[in-house]
Amino acid sequence: MSRGQLRRMAEFAREAGMRLRWEEARGGSAAPVHTVRGLAPLLRGARRIVIGDPFSRYVQLLLTLARARELVVVDDGTATMEFIALLARGEPLVRWHRGGRGGPRDLAFAPFARTARRKLTPGQGRRVALFTCMPVEGVPEGVTVTTHDFAWTRTAFGPPAVRAGADLVGTSLVETGVVAEDHYVAAVDALVRHHGAVRYFAHRRENTTKLHRLAVETGLQIVRPDLPLELIARRGPIGATILSFPSTVVHTLPLALTGTGVRVAVCDIDPAWLTPHASPRAPGFLAGVTGTARGVRRIGVGGGV
Repeated sequence: MSRGQLRRMAEFAREAGMRLRWEEARGGSAAPVHTVRGLAPLLRGARRIVIGDPFSRYVQLLLTLARARELVVVDDGTATMEFIALLARGEPLVRWHRGGRGGPRDLAFAPFARTARRKLTPGQGRRVALFTCMPVEGVPEGVTVTTHDFAWTRTAFGPPAVRAGADLVGTSLVETGVVAEDHYVAAVDALVRHHGAVRYFAHRRENTTKLHRLAVETGLQIVRPDLPLELIARRGPIGATILSFPSTVVHTLPLALTGTGVRVAVCDIDPAWLTPHASPRAPGFLAGVTGTARGVRRIGVGGGV
């Protein structure tokens, strides 16, 4: 799904006059080496580099080749908040849901990760900028933040047709080992019964087996979006209420759907749903995602506010 959505977004970029170079960076065992070799000259000569995921090991590896004096992080994901916090504390750029000590691969990659973090830290002639809709606090000195208000999305798409009822947005919290699948399915089923959800927009990382189980046990229509959900919602039709667990969309959808009358509601993650392997940082991080969302309604699985 990620690759499919990227290809669709690439079409919009080409229509806007951008030149694109598509790299199948994970297309076989030799692909990473081929990609790195092919991009190295461009990275060394670039004055400004824009990246989408500072936690990606691929991105961190490529940053070790870069000599650019300006780095721009463009990210509307919840990890943006964690990125700023880790950068301010000078800690390794490791995703919040990864707990425990690193294994052999982590140790082998550590020098590249340290170099990438240094290059993402302002200073010595390096400028770092962040373009995001996410609320960020404690921004390190020297990092410039520009707010993304989804103006292009609202101009290019919609307004959508709004139908009665609710749509539910899925998450990959089960796939990342944070939430137990049985608890997740039970929570989704409760939201369907109490809020009348009809469609389930799958996260691009959700696995087919879990989605099939959700369809069978809850009766939801599973939709695998071919575009980012913000664009899908603007194109419509979309439910009058969008239900979600703590995720990026509780921050992005209220902006993308401004003026449409669509309400976004978020259901908090009960600590009892977490797996034994979930990172100790999980409860605080997920609560922060919900607590900082603007223009959303908080609900429980039982229908209460």
